[in-house]
This record gives sequence, structure tokens and C-alpha cells, in this order.
Amino acid sequence: MLAQVTVVVPTIGRASLDVLLDALAAAPGPRPAELILVDDRPTGEPLQPDRPGLPPVRVVRTGGGGPARARNLGWRSARTEWIAFLDDDVVTDRDWYSRLESDLADLPADVAGSQGRVRVPLPGHRRPTDWERGTAGLATSSWITADLAYRRAALAAVGGFDERFPRAFREDSDLALRVLDTGSRLVRGERWITHPVRPTDRWVSVRVQAGNADDVLMRRLHGRDWRDRADAALGRRPQHMAVTAAALATVGLAAARRPRAALAAAAAWAAGTGEFAWRRIAPGPRTRAEIATMALTSAAIPPLATWHWLRGVVQHVGVRRWRGLPDLVLFDRDGTLVHDYPYNGDPEWVRPVDGAREALDALRARGVKVGVVSNQSGVARGLITPDQVDACMKRLDELIGPFDTVQYCPHGPDDGCDCRKPAPGMVTAACAELGVDPARCVVIGDIGADVEAAAAAGSAGIMVPTPVTRREEVEAAPQRAETLTEAVGRVLGGHW
Repeated sequence: MLAQVTVVVPTIGRASLDVLLDALAAAPGPRPAELILVDDRPTGEPLQPDRPGLPPVRVVRTGGGGPARARNLGWRSARTEWIAFLDDDVVTDRDWYSRLESDLADLPADVAGSQGRVRVPLPGHRRPTDWERGTAGLATSSWITADLAYRRAALAAVGGFDERFPRAFREDSDLALRVLDTGSRLVRGERWITHPVRPTDRWVSVRVQAGNADDVLMRRLHGRDWRDRADAALGRRPQHMAVTAAALATVGLAAARRPRAALAAAAAWAAGTGEFAWRRIAPGPRTRAEIATMALTSAAIPPLATWHWLRGVVQHVGVRRWRGLPDLVLFDRDGTLVHDYPYNGDPEWVRPVDGAREALDALRARGVKVGVVSNQSGVARGLITPDQVDACMKRLDELIGPFDTVQYCPHGPDDGCDCRKPAPGMVTAACAELGVDPARCVVIGDIGADVEAAAAAGSAGIMVPTPVTRREEVEAAPQRAETLTEAVGRVLGGHW
């Protein structure tokens, strides 16, 4: 079973990663097919993950795109049936491999994911701090990716993690709800991890208020009842808004020279802030440092929480459901990737269009497969040979490759084959070769036959017209872009 599992760990290079890797290396039992570490740092020295006992390790880099993008690159880079996500600040139990295998074995086809169990150790010699109590909530949270295994097909079907969630907050709940919306189920397994409380500074509770904007995005995407479905408590946002309103009223009334009313508003603000601070102080250790931190942050949190919520209201107007990136982008060759020289059989005349290499590299960097689908009727006409076509394709690969699949049709327009575009044969063959659902494939080309082949295969099509593209074909194209770079940019933005 573990031969069909890839473990994906996004990381920002924290010291806790070494603790996790040591635990995975020392654990007994069979190993997964691969361990993919996704380095999500913009810069930094290469990771040093190698140690005896680990499964085969591969490191990929995002350049710093956030946890959702890092996880997406991880699962897109994998080729196994299951993807087991771990965070870089957890520690797996010694029997984690064997229990993971048991958790995933013989699951019904309608089960898309299996969540591990989390323990959060708290100090035994004193009461936990506010931050420690907050971290302890992970032990009862639903569908957190600190330890959650998904079928790769389920991730592909919904486009993976929504990269509009920039923090490690709500992106896992959003994914779970979208997977559940497909009719699949998520279950809890019997494997365990430990999630230590990581050290932090006194202002962490202030910084996490940015997540209020993500709550707005969740509501826009999943409706009013999203909290019930995701098992997410409302928290104190109504109280925070009331306290913030009292503070604003105090300033406004004072400016209007209404001292009594301003004093009453100030009293309401002080009462609300004091009540909030005491609720955080009372269960804690009540040390001098903790009391000071709670007092300071309890004054700052209500206006910041309200500000971030209002920011989310504005930012996420008209937001649409995440479609994610396609699994595969197929390109026409002549006129799209390279300048069109009719019936070219000379590799020296294979000349990429401006921005072709950069556009394809951008797709590869995000884990999207790329391929070529090209009509080569010059073979049927006797103008070029199959060897010449192969030589030109090899040159193309040297210039802007590598490609995950290369398909070409050697037939003429009257041969009645099912591979020559606008027939869907090459598109469906490429998808079948790479195990991609045609609905998660995009075809980019310069003429009507390219987008028609995409439609016939059940894929999306984007036309990048050239001066020789017929006007009626341009007008009929479902999507158009001025350049190859623009077309790929649209795909990377989820608009395909």
C-alpha cells in the first residue's frame, strides 16, 4: 500500500523540520514511494534532508508562494495514488508508517481522504498560556493538513488548495469542503502525530487577526453555514466590532465636543476591552509577562480584527470558486510555440516565439505538465519524412523542453484519421498517457482546429491568433489571448 503513497512536507526551513525527518528516518516498517519536501523560502541555502532510513527524498522549490501553493506543487510533482501531507513542525509517532498503511488500506472508493490524530503537549507544571491554549485546539480540529492524506485524483478534481488563502489558515478547511461537495467522504484514521507548541513572541495573537479576511472568503465561497460544515467556531468578532465601534464613537464624540457622550462611549470601550482581557488572563498562568501581553494585545485585537474583516469584505467581492491550475497544458507547435515555416523538416528552422521558454518554465515551476500536439500532414504529402519530424521535435525539446508528452499526426486531411486536429485523438492520447482527466487539460493553439480538438476531447481551448488565422476562427474561439505569454498567464491565474 505505501508504494502508492507520497509524503509531502511544505517547509520554510525551520529547525523543527530536522526533528520530523529524524522521526521519519528512525521509524520501523515499510517506506512510502517518496518524500517530497517543498522549500517555500524565497531564498536560502539548500535543505539538507538526507539521512539513512528515509524514503527517497526529492526537494522542489516554490520561491515563496505560501503554504497552499507549496502543497499544490508537492502533490502535482507526485505520481502516486495517495498524497500524505505533514507539516514541518510536527513529530510522527514511531508506528506512523504502519498505521498510515492500515488507515489507507481497503478504503472505499468514495473516501477521498484520511485525517491523522493530533496531540498537543501542554505544560504540566503550570496553566497554559493563551497561545498554548490556542495551539491545543488543533487536537480537535477537522481536516487540518498537519497530517491528512488525500487521493491524488480527489485533489486534481477540485484543483487542489485555493492559493487565494495566503496563510496557513482556512486553506485546509476550504479544500475539505470542496472535496466533500463532490460527494466524497473524509474519515479519521488511527495514526498519531505530536504537534508541539512552537515558541513565539508576545504579538502573535495580533498578527493572526489577518485571518478574519480569510473568514470572509470562506463565507463567499461556501455560504452562511460554512462554519457548521467546517466545525469552525465564530469566535468574538461581534464583540470585537462592538468594542471598535465604541472606540470610534469616543473619538468622534470628543471631536464633536460632546464630552458626556464621549465619556460614556469610552467607558463602553474600556469595559469591553477589560472583559476580553480577563477572559484571556483568567485561565492562564497569570504571570506578570502574560498579564502584560494580554492587556496590550486585548486593546489591539478588536480594531485589527474588524479592519481585516472589512478588508476581506472589499477584497473578495464577486469571488468565484477556485478552479486551480490544469493538470496538463498542450501546445500546438507551428505558429504557437515556434514560428511557422510550412512543412519544415530542418531543425535549424525551429525558432521559438518570444517568451515561449519562460511561459513553459512558469507552468513547470507550478507542477503543471506540458506537451505538444501537432498536425504534420507534410509526411502524408511526401514533403517531409517521419525522421525529419522527429529531428525537429528533438530540437524543440532542446530549445524549450522538456515535454511530458509529444504527439503528432502524420496523416493528411482526407485520410479520415481520428488524430488530426480538429479530431480529439492527440489530446485524448496525451491525457491517457499521463493519466489526466481531459477536463483538467488546456490546449493552446493558433487556429480553429486547435480549440475544436480541445472541445471535442472535453478540454479547454485558448486561441493565440497570428496574422494568418482566419477571422471567423478568431471570432468563434471560446477564449483568446494576444500572445503565448498572456495565454499562459491566464492559465496560471486560474482563468481557463
